[in-house]
Amino acid sequence: MSENSKIEWTDHTFNPWEGCQKVGPGCDHCYAETRNARFGGGTAVNWGPGAPRRRTSPANWRKPLAWNARHDEFFAAHGRRQRVFCASLADVFDNEVPTHWRQELMSLIARTPNLDWLLLTKRIGNAARMLEEASQHDGFLMGADDHYRALPNVWIGATIVNRQEMLRDAGKLLAVPARVRFWSVEPMLGDLEEIPVNLMPDWVICGGESGRGARPMNQSWARSLRNQCEDAGVPFLFKQWGEWAPGNAGPGGDLSARDRTKCASGFFTYNDDWIDSGPNPFRQTMDRIGKKVAGRELDGRTHDEFPKGA
Repeated sequence: MSENSKIEWTDHTFNPWEGCQKVGPGCDHCYAETRNARFGGGTAVNWGPGAPRRRTSPANWRKPLAWNARHDEFFAAHGRRQRVFCASLADVFDNEVPTHWRQELMSLIARTPNLDWLLLTKRIGNAARMLEEASQHDGFLMGADDHYRALPNVWIGATIVNRQEMLRDAGKLLAVPARVRFWSVEPMLGDLEEIPVNLMPDWVICGGESGRGARPMNQSWARSLRNQCEDAGVPFLFKQWGEWAPGNAGPGGDLSARDRTKCASGFFTYNDDWIDSGPNPFRQTMDRIGKKVAGRELDGRTHDEFPKGA
């Protein structure tokens, strides 16, 4: 599915800059911060309030122009447009990023109309204002009323990890001009429960957490989200279980035969928080078997749905 990215829902990953800061529970085990520290001699020099964000090289900024130029070749091979996940090591709508960097990014997006740009943020409350500010840089980004005109190749996404964030941010996402609005429910840290139909986006990605310290995702949460997407006609993509997968207590989710004995196995239950003992209202064990073994099947099949026409 991917060309220059290992992420299941994109073809390319482009980072105009690097650096960010934690803003919620989904950030607790940030892989990008860990990576930044690894290349910074043990200190994440581009992380935190006031820390300088590192702009990437001019050569890196030219890559999207090359991808855009080979649109016909890609479309002939795959029958669709290329998708670019922007800022996997940062956040486009980070307050610490200089405004002119965002302006130059929007200019690049406007100059690559054959690419679909996926701008995923944990700061959706900043998006509308910052897009408006960025549009002042080039007249062709403005509409007739002198406001930001939604570029036809921009998808805006909000990271949502639990019900509290869903109720807080879903409406903010819908207020942002974009061709496609989507949720990334990854890492999924709680049940979203009943989702108001008027808050549903155009597309939903769901996934568990991977990496050191990963927290389990109960399969009932993922099932509920998938079922509600189906009922609402919203495309659903299940990205991964992450480090933890359902044990042998859940119907359709038994992974106990997949070489569990070869993996570091663990047991967690759910009781307001993930703990290592106590009552288990879902009667669900979660085994730490590793991302690769856990895979990305939900109830025995993959879910790789995308917005219509994408």
